[in-house]
Amino acid sequence: MKELITRLIDFFYPPFRKMMPLQTFRYAACGGGNAVFGLITYFIGYQYIFDGTVFDLGFYAFKPHTAAVLLSSFITFLIGFILNRYIVFVESNLRGRIQLFRYFLSFTFNLLVNIALLKLLVEVLHVHPLISQMITILIVIAISYLTQRHFTFRVNKDGSTSLSELE
Repeated sequence: MKELITRLIDFFYPPFRKMMPLQTFRYAACGGGNAVFGLITYFIGYQYIFDGTVFDLGFYAFKPHTAAVLLSSFITFLIGFILNRYIVFVESNLRGRIQLFRYFLSFTFNLLVNIALLKLLVEVLHVHPLISQMITILIVIAISYLTQRHFTFRVNKDGSTSLSELE
């Protein structure tokens, strides 16, 4: 499956060769696909699962746009990690569990940014939730690329893995 996805993405790369490196294109393709899947999941959650009503857990009540973004984020977490690890950042010399832990940290940070921006756009600026989520996705994708490249799937310049990364 990894080979099929990689070949499919690389097939569309030539027209973009002068604009961006292959890794960035692969990230855009994988992240874009995952973002579209997340947006569809968000729409289904907001419109049909939470149906515009408050989702009350007893100890905390989530507004429908917040509950939908949490649902969408948890579903796309695993897909995003697998695509980034096996398609985009294949040259990373960090162990998988270190990558997963760092991806979780990055995911958590991006989720908090997503929720904060969504609350700002929906609750303060009164922008429609679906439009707000689309705007938020664009901002979070840019932040996510930088954290994935320079933190989660980092490659040491000498190709070695530091002692702290082995534990």
